[in-house]
Amino acid sequence: MEFFSATLTELALYVVDPNQRLYWGYLLSALLMAILLYSIQHTGWFQRNVKVGEQEQEQKPKQKNLIGFLFPKRIFFARSAINDYALFIVNKLIRAALFPLIVLTMVPVALSVSSGFEWLFGANEPLAISSFNIMVIFTALLFIFDDFTRFYLHYLLHKISFLWEFHKVHHSATVLTPFTVYRSHPIENYLYACRMALTQGFVVGLCYYLFGPTLKMLDIIGANIFVFAFNIMGSNLRHSHIWLSWGDKIEGVFLSPAQHQIHHSDNVKHFDKNFGTALSIWDRLFGCFVRASAAGSLSFGIGKEGEAHNSLIGLYLSPFINLYRKIRHAFSKAI
Repeated sequence: MEFFSATLTELALYVVDPNQRLYWGYLLSALLMAILLYSIQHTGWFQRNVKVGEQEQEQKPKQKNLIGFLFPKRIFFARSAINDYALFIVNKLIRAALFPLIVLTMVPVALSVSSGFEWLFGANEPLAISSFNIMVIFTALLFIFDDFTRFYLHYLLHKISFLWEFHKVHHSATVLTPFTVYRSHPIENYLYACRMALTQGFVVGLCYYLFGPTLKMLDIIGANIFVFAFNIMGSNLRHSHIWLSWGDKIEGVFLSPAQHQIHHSDNVKHFDKNFGTALSIWDRLFGCFVRASAAGSLSFGIGKEGEAHNSLIGLYLSPFINLYRKIRHAFSKAI
């Protein structure tokens, strides 16, 4: 009982943790941006058609009031959204129970990386640069390496067949809410947790070797300054029904919330596009970049494949069932 209480308390504290997407400041900034868009649309400055689920709405918009625009019942009470809320809780319980036993951690990775550099290149005297410059370099490297490895793992989740079965859980969402970011299978969560440990461990180990043990990060209320900037600029609108584009020029560098919505599109021309989180450079290098202005109307999900993901049990078991079928099919062909 204490385990459940402690885990649920941790979830509730996300709202005051700047390292979590559901931090109140990030939610408030997304809300203010949405209110601004609502005001602009009602003055006739902005117009866009967006297809959400099976229904098409004119995002001029036609809602009679602000609350209806911000929190439409057909989205926040859809079965897909309810599954998101359930996964948010159940996945946290699974992580708390199992991940401490099996997941990689940053410290041993960092020590191994630092020792590896010393073995390859010999002992190193810390570089004679100011502590502020060290902070800037360390913080920037953490952000850039994290953004790239997040992009590349996401890319592999789409491109490798057996990994896609687990990532389908996320893409089976037919409506998007800020909780959809937590709509993922525990196997995918484990991969991302290991990715984080490896990424942070490598950067910490490298900077420890170059600059010595005194490493500090430029932060705002405890969050990497670049991560804070990303989250405060509408990160919670990435998974939402609200279309926010930065315009073609800015989107060539930074991915907008609208571009991530394109990534969730069930239109074949949008498949495997816009894998990135913050920086669009990785998508451009890998040839999978699409600007929001080229999108057209959107609907979300994975079509008939998503029918097996309509229940909580289906979301957890379908990847294993599909993998078993693939393996059995491949084995039958081999013999």
